[in-house]
Amino acid sequence: MSTLTSLVNHQIRLAARPVGLPTREGWSFTEESITEPQDGGVVVKTLSLSLDPAMRGWMNEGKSYIPPVGIGEVMRAGGVGRIIASKNTNFAVGDYVSGGLGVQEYLQVPVDQIKRSGLVKIDLSIGSVNQWLNVLGMPGMTGYFGLMDVGQPKEGETVVVSGAAGAVGQTVGQMAKIKGCRVVGIAGGKAKCDWVVNELGFDACIDYKASPTTAGVSSGSAVKEGLKEHCPKGVDVYFDNVGGEILDTVLTRINMKARIIICGAISQYNNTTAVQGPKNYLSLLVNRARMEGIVVFDYASRYHLAVAEMAGYLKDGRMKSKEDVVVGLKTFPETLINLFNGSNFGKLVLQVAED
Repeated sequence: MSTLTSLVNHQIRLAARPVGLPTREGWSFTEESITEPQDGGVVVKTLSLSLDPAMRGWMNEGKSYIPPVGIGEVMRAGGVGRIIASKNTNFAVGDYVSGGLGVQEYLQVPVDQIKRSGLVKIDLSIGSVNQWLNVLGMPGMTGYFGLMDVGQPKEGETVVVSGAAGAVGQTVGQMAKIKGCRVVGIAGGKAKCDWVVNELGFDACIDYKASPTTAGVSSGSAVKEGLKEHCPKGVDVYFDNVGGEILDTVLTRINMKARIIICGAISQYNNTTAVQGPKNYLSLLVNRARMEGIVVFDYASRYHLAVAEMAGYLKDGRMKSKEDVVVGLKTFPETLINLFNGSNFGKLVLQVAED
């Protein structure tokens, strides 16, 4: 315990609400000392943090499914860490945990904040630190419950997922294949498309950045041609991570009683103008289809069930988990941008410390 007082906690706090893409100037870099936990509390050393598109929305003022990060607050982020001090009988020094650790090196959690921070022990024998931030973490839970509870896929149906090479998309596509569906991904670039087909087992992948006929066409045009080719019988389930023009295009190809899962709209998050909603929403009426949002926190009481199922798939090789790891807390402002320019390949993870 005495060594705690020698530790310095480096933190990154939201200094200003961004307009468009967040920049380094919008963050403040602070330090604070670490003290021994009070009765019932713990101290966690952050190992790795999950960087997710949803973080951009948390920076905005306004009503949402979760309160915005306050100006001057440590930036919200899920992560995996190790208990380095404990006065709580449920956590021992050396235990690995996941939860809302924030963009910082250490997290001091008083007893009344343990539940709120979502701090839970994790088992590294069923998945690595990175896998607990991907397939076994929040992205995996989002993909699992979004597909299974909202999408309700049936064997033989066609499932399309945008952001297919990303954290949520890779889980959705692999789960849909395991459940006997035809799976078509949408991703940016040949390397990502080749990976989801050759490594993850998708039936096809549409490169929205390219067109088989005309160079320089819009993403919607490339997707339109790809859907015609790879979904000749239409789309039964669409898992949307991007919104915008791609969502509009898929809506023109949906089948009767289709299910559209709205998980994210990464194409819209950094807009400086009003968010573009779906122009082709009347396709929902014509096809008696359903569009429904997914917020992963609604399923927290069932995370353990999804973890147990997908850990089994990881073990027997039916699922794979790809992470794009960047090292160093100080790189956070620039690394976060990788989510929005498409340069990350797989689940984006920020490694804060070696274990």
